Amino acid sequence: MRERMPGLAVAASAAVVAWLVHLALPALPLLTAAVAIGIVVGQVPAVQRLLDGRLAPGLRTASRSLLRAGIVLLGLKLSLVDIADLGWVTIVTTVAVVVLTFVGTIGLGRALGLPGHQPLLVASGFAICGASAIGAMGSTVRARAEDQAVPVALVTLCGTLAIAVLPALWHPLGLSNVEFGHWVGAGVHDVGQVVATAQLGGQAALAIAVVVKLTRVLLLAPMVAVTAAVERRRHVSADGPRPPIVPLFIAGFLVAVLVASFLPVPTPVLEAADVVQTALLAMALFALGASIRFADLAATGWRALVVGLTSWVLVATLAYGAVLLG
Repeated sequence: MRERMPGLAVAASAAVVAWLVHLALPALPLLTAAVAIGIVVGQVPAVQRLLDGRLAPGLRTASRSLLRAGIVLLGLKLSLVDIADLGWVTIVTTVAVVVLTFVGTIGLGRALGLPGHQPLLVASGFAICGASAIGAMGSTVRARAEDQAVPVALVTLCGTLAIAVLPALWHPLGLSNVEFGHWVGAGVHDVGQVVATAQLGGQAALAIAVVVKLTRVLLLAPMVAVTAAVERRRHVSADGPRPPIVPLFIAGFLVAVLVASFLPVPTPVLEAADVVQTALLAMALFALGASIRFADLAATGWRALVVGLTSWVLVATLAYGAVLLG
């Protein structure tokens, strides 16, 4: 534990800095700020030696264990009752947006020859819930840090662009406030980015955006479970432990959803859990951001950028279609 403390302390300090940045610039989501700080820090040569040396054990713990704990607590934000209130058309189209984006992005990533698990991780980030989904899926398939770095950078870039681009298209597309919120919830990657974008449309837009977005987050559980099952089949004849059918943190996430749906959890408890969840994810996403090296990204060339931008356009277009159908 002692060897992890320096890295965890740095991640915690970065989370505090991200919170201060968010207070100064409310339009910038806290978790996006945490990733961005990690990316910036990771490019400094002198700091890179620390990140890859003394700080590495703690940062690995943050990007894995703390990320999983944060995802479990994220389940307390999601109520099955709120999802049911969306109506079957909205639920079905939301699921369709996620699945089509996921499959389309994996197909494009493989067609363009992205290495390792990158097609899967890019698809998870853009289709489900940004860097958190990348970390969860990467943990399940035991992806290398360098495989996660490119998808995290892409989803952070495109999610930040969405905060500016979607509001600019809101009125030209003729969307009402509620329709705008629906579009944002179905088409923007990270929960914080959804809140930052949808709040421009008022409380009604924000309310539906959050519920639609959390419905997408719920799909993380079955998608990770299916991926884990596929990985188990691939490891049948391989040495070493096989991935669990349902990762423990995904089971915890589902339990948290059921608790929020059917038990009278006191508001102070939910508020405290929200603070802890945000802090854990901020530390984890800083650690993921700090693993990114632009020199390595440059070696990937234009392929990763094309996949990311295409996936961003795909999910936004499909989400707009879902709004029209709803």
